[in-house]
Amino acid sequence: MQFFALLSRNTQKFGDADFAPLLPPESEQRKTLYAQGAARQIWNRGDVPGTGIMFEAADEKEVRGHLATLPLIEAGMMDIAAIVPLNPYPGFGPKR
Repeated sequence: MQFFALLSRNTQKFGDADFAPLLPPESEQRKTLYAQGAARQIWNRGDVPGTGIMFEAADEKEVRGHLATLPLIEAGMMDIAAIVPLNPYPGFGPKR
């Protein structure tokens, strides 16, 4: 099943200097999740500092487990705004 996780940086409590040392390990862990097939696509948000990640997982608990491995989440510097389960769109099904 696919899930969309919407994350936002906690810029109320942390500044750019706080984020800087964690960005390289954050990038590496995202690459690891992608290489494992857990993260299917990763975007930077255009509205606020943050990320959108499409996950392939059995359930929300598994998604949360993957997110917990991200250094910015571990440090409390990135908040999980939403985890949305996605269902296939039926409009492209077989024609009758």
